[in-house]
Amino acid sequence: MDPRDTAPDSWELEEDAEAPAAAAGLPTAFAALNVNAKPFVPNVNAPVFVPSFLQASAVEMPASDGTPDPAASMEVSETVAPVENGSTEADMPTEEETWEQKEEPGGDEGGGGQEDLGSGGTCAEEGGAAGKEDEEMMEEEEEEMPLPKVAPAPPDAPKKEHVNVVFIGHVDAGKSTIGGQIMYLTGMVDKRTLEKYEREAKEKNRETWYLSWALDTNQEERDKGKTVEVGRAYFETEKKHFTILDAPGHKSFVPNMIGGASQADLAVLVISARKGEFETGFEKGGQTREHAMLAKTAGVKHLIVLINKMDDPTVNWSLDRYEECKEKLVPFLKKVGFNPKKDIHFMPCSGLTGANLKDPVPECPWYTGLPFIAHLDSLPNFTRSSDGPVRLPIVDKYKDMGTVILGKLESGSISKAQQLVMMPNRHTVEVLSLLSDDVETDDASPGENLKLRLKGIEEEEILPGFILCSPDNLCHSGRTFDAQIVIIEHKSIICPGYNAVLHIHTCIEEVQITALICLVDKKTGEKSKTRPRFVKQDQVCIARLRAAGVICLETFKDFPQMGRFTLRDEGKTIAIGKVLKLVPEKD
Repeated sequence: MDPRDTAPDSWELEEDAEAPAAAAGLPTAFAALNVNAKPFVPNVNAPVFVPSFLQASAVEMPASDGTPDPAASMEVSETVAPVENGSTEADMPTEEETWEQKEEPGGDEGGGGQEDLGSGGTCAEEGGAAGKEDEEMMEEEEEEMPLPKVAPAPPDAPKKEHVNVVFIGHVDAGKSTIGGQIMYLTGMVDKRTLEKYEREAKEKNRETWYLSWALDTNQEERDKGKTVEVGRAYFETEKKHFTILDAPGHKSFVPNMIGGASQADLAVLVISARKGEFETGFEKGGQTREHAMLAKTAGVKHLIVLINKMDDPTVNWSLDRYEECKEKLVPFLKKVGFNPKKDIHFMPCSGLTGANLKDPVPECPWYTGLPFIAHLDSLPNFTRSSDGPVRLPIVDKYKDMGTVILGKLESGSISKAQQLVMMPNRHTVEVLSLLSDDVETDDASPGENLKLRLKGIEEEEILPGFILCSPDNLCHSGRTFDAQIVIIEHKSIICPGYNAVLHIHTCIEEVQITALICLVDKKTGEKSKTRPRFVKQDQVCIARLRAAGVICLETFKDFPQMGRFTLRDEGKTIAIGKVLKLVPEKD
């Protein structure tokens, strides 16, 4: 070990040792150059300083291989020399500024550097223990970097588009694990936290679950390894800001999943490629079918199908298995209403190892598309009107120095100290503070997931499914409405008087079908002249429904997000539909 690496007996000695080295000019500096230690020196002072960091990765790769390479040592001396010369305090900022400027317009350069760094890490791992230490040091640096990037976002927040991504699929397909892996790859969870999860998971003999603990936060979810509530987290890419909604796959918690899907713009259907698991998830009782259908009803336009667990020994990145899963899924997704050419994108990946989430996979030469995060980044923008009336369906509420509500802003924009009305109670409330993905802002535009602190209403007076509206344009509320419904699966017939549970935006309410108005021909769209006495599976009808209590809803024509619904009964989704008209109450 170089004497310079160890701590000196007294700090005066250290300074004296440094002084002649600086004075002796370049040749001596080259001679005394310490490959492992020097590149990290600038990093201590400036954690965001990119250039020295990228050089560090260039240095690490040859050095950690164990065989000293003459070219490498030359390279090192060249890269580090300018830092030694110019490491006076005054010169540092100018160098940093030029890098910042360089990074802004290009956009790709910064990302490229980080990906190279990832590959550098893998080389280091093969290099043995010495390499491992270097790699860990590097990775720690890597995590410290994204944190400053996230914090100063609010001033120029509108630039990044907000996209809500819901992860859906059969239980144990790997939704939470993929979510946790993405958060780790984008630097939202640091390595130390993950190591802690890994230790805790090992104690419970569940070491493959540790990534999902980033999203499954409560004790019950961790013990059973099943998501119950919709987990939330966020990450950023070059162009967009994503909110991950991690929906439960278990069929008992489908109502929670519907609430999650109703806030999403884009769904990721996670499929397990492991032998037997794909088949179970896809058969009649499996959640793959139901989730895809519910996502479509909740208004998700674009679907990415991640075929997960490709690294499993039974699959081993085989193209045949991937194609087999694809062939079975496409006809079904087409039936649900996704267009296979435009709306669906298939990609293989492995959530546990993180393969093909951020970097392409060498074991998988047949997949030529972009990795998952890059693909998300390249999607076209969503069109949202910020000048419409304010509509914010409430997902959850709690007390915290006042009343706090959570929800996704569907239309309009909200700013601090704005007066809004809570429907259907018609309470006037004032916005005390706004948090968008846990970052405080002054105003929010549509598509953002918000936490609002409200004044003028108690937490007990709010229920999930209530809606915040602008006072000059209230949303409609009522109990009776006419809707067009498609019966998806129901064993017997459905007659007037049938009760089911209605899920519309974030609201869950019991409804009764009070009258069947007419049948609609699926192919021609013609309506029958006579009233049907019953409807059965696969038929489309227009019916009058009456809810047990007053609910907020809009017609599908005026406001699609609040006009589509699902009907469920006995833990199955029976029908999907859209609101055609609201029927005023007879007093």
